[in-house]
Amino acid sequence: MGATSLARAALACAAFAILFPPWYGLEGGLAGWPGGDAAPLAVLVAQGRSWWLWPIPLALAAAAPALTGRGTNGRLLIACGAGALAWAFLQGFAIGLPGQAWGIAETLAGVGVSQPAFGWGAALLIAGAVGLVAAGFAAQGAFGGDGFISALVLGSAALLVAFVFAPLLTILSAAAVEAGQISPGAMLARLGAREAWSLACVGGSLGCGVVWNTLALAVLTGILSTLLGLAFALLSARGAVRGGGAFRALAILPLITPPFVVSLSLIVLFGRTGVVTQFLSSVFDIPRSRWIYGLPGVLLAQLLAITPIAFMLLEGAVRQIAPSLEEAAATMGARRFTVFQTVTWPLLRPSLAAAFLLGFVESLSDFGNPLVLGGDFDVVATRIFFAIAGARHDPGRAAALALLLFGLTLGAFALQTAWLGRRRYVTLTGKGDSGVAAPLPRGLAIACGAVAYPWLTFTAVVYAIIMLGAFVHDIGRGDMTFTWRHYITAFAVEWRNGPAFTGAAWDSLFSTVEVAAISAPLTAGLGILLAWLFARQTFPGRRTLEFMAMLSFAIPGTVVGVSYILAFNVPPVELTGTSLILVICFVFRNLPVGMRAGIAALAQIDRSLDEASATMGATAVSTLRRVILPLLRPAIVAALAYAFVQAMTAVSAVIFLVSARHNLATVYIVGRVEAGEITLAIAYCSVLIVIILAVVLGIDRAVGSVRIGRRAEVEAMRPAPLPVAA
Repeated sequence: MGATSLARAALACAAFAILFPPWYGLEGGLAGWPGGDAAPLAVLVAQGRSWWLWPIPLALAAAAPALTGRGTNGRLLIACGAGALAWAFLQGFAIGLPGQAWGIAETLAGVGVSQPAFGWGAALLIAGAVGLVAAGFAAQGAFGGDGFISALVLGSAALLVAFVFAPLLTILSAAAVEAGQISPGAMLARLGAREAWSLACVGGSLGCGVVWNTLALAVLTGILSTLLGLAFALLSARGAVRGGGAFRALAILPLITPPFVVSLSLIVLFGRTGVVTQFLSSVFDIPRSRWIYGLPGVLLAQLLAITPIAFMLLEGAVRQIAPSLEEAAATMGARRFTVFQTVTWPLLRPSLAAAFLLGFVESLSDFGNPLVLGGDFDVVATRIFFAIAGARHDPGRAAALALLLFGLTLGAFALQTAWLGRRRYVTLTGKGDSGVAAPLPRGLAIACGAVAYPWLTFTAVVYAIIMLGAFVHDIGRGDMTFTWRHYITAFAVEWRNGPAFTGAAWDSLFSTVEVAAISAPLTAGLGILLAWLFARQTFPGRRTLEFMAMLSFAIPGTVVGVSYILAFNVPPVELTGTSLILVICFVFRNLPVGMRAGIAALAQIDRSLDEASATMGATAVSTLRRVILPLLRPAIVAALAYAFVQAMTAVSAVIFLVSARHNLATVYIVGRVEAGEITLAIAYCSVLIVIILAVVLGIDRAVGSVRIGRRAEVEAMRPAPLPVAA
């Protein structure tokens, strides 16, 4: 896309935003359009109701002459687009719903003048203005003069600033505020607090600081989830597993359940009155204990939740290794284990690093499992939660703890970069590949099976408890009488001149499915685009933009939710209480997964494919659509599946963002647990499991997988080789 085409599209978008959609209010509807509260910008300025908006259409109109000459005037486009953006936000912050926030606004506009928050018209106009700025930079030769890349860089930067950096800045700034005043000393005291860094556990019976607890838990979770995921991936891709569909379904099953429900199942199994605990006590006279409450229980629950992501990432990476590389090593006389050690393992390093980083960061941000199973083992995320939502409301302390989580995440990112180094991990080139993937060495296959199959059995037991609990009166108290009452209470349907969904859980289920269906494609699409941008393009600020994209994943979901409330509770950008804030929260919360999966996959695809496409005259968009995206199917599956599942099962990031009109399934389940209706919560979770599993398997089948080298069915058609005489 050229700069001129982008500029014309941006001006068309801005003109539409001025003439048609409501300027104010996101969920106000179209009652009275094109007048009243649903009036577009053109009507507002024509009627003199909001005369201070006049500079916005004038600035955009001034950009039209930039397209009339021989070349596109990049400087004029940048000036007009930036001017429209600046004035839109300045007037929005200066004149809000309560009235003028700035004294100069009262002087210019008059006393008592107010305006609501931005609506769809303002959102589209801002998008058009950003497009004009991007077209201006492309016209001046930036980003190789490619309008698509320029728009992608500036558009993603604007989104990340608005929905990642700015909200977090509002809450993190509280770390340096004491009694309403900026106090660096207070911030240093909070960052160095004893509760964070204490080493009392080394020489005494007291616990360690929450930073050390969090770091130990995250490292163990990252390493063990990566190793478990690798065992599953090798068996699935190279181990000729019988019943591969059932194997994959059971391997990803923990991905599709709210984590605190897995914690409840572990308590039913291993608590002091748990099924396994009572059995061991009665048969082997093993004393009952509370070992499940603490580091072992939290680690077990996190491994159940995070291992499926490592499996999905690593399986795609294993399948993308070109078989000819392994065949070449085998032809040179290398044994199977030597081939794996010298060829397969080194090429998996980017995906192994990505799996560890995601497991590490996901452990840092989890607060549901530590909240249920932590006991005396505190982590940073739970301390932040109680600092914000507890009786002692201390946002400064919560912000300081959040800054410590930033540091841990940055350290993990730096270690990942150092481990990968500057080596190349290309396995897919422009040349055809007719090789056959090497089978696993026998010893390695046995080792993987010894790890994977017991874990699958344990997973099946955990989920059997969940499914069984939905059909009995009260599994937690041993009342195993069969009943349907939990499903009837939650999902009753009556016929009243048509189906009437009278169950208590229907509204939250419909809202959850709608939000997940909207946010998952947006998350995966933006994540893959950013991955391609970071892996294939070089531009100033690339590292900064990548860091901003990873930023939200390093912050506990509770902090993300609270930061959104603080940032988007008042005009000009007022989103609280709308379904849009839930979609935005999920998109930018889960964005790093698709991005890291795409970067790991692109590390295995030779740049010569891009260069060959460009040599044939293809644009960046055509190369991305026809060459790169078909080879990124495993990463796309992982991003789509993860985004959908997280939108269906996340609780910490959205528990403060839901409303009576837009409630979510997980928040409803938490409410039932708090009310003591655990069996009803388990029944609801069993329905979520069925829905999510069907959608994830459907995504896997619809997107497909990369097929490299000769497949087994082709090999089966070949005649067997003739015996050779000794």
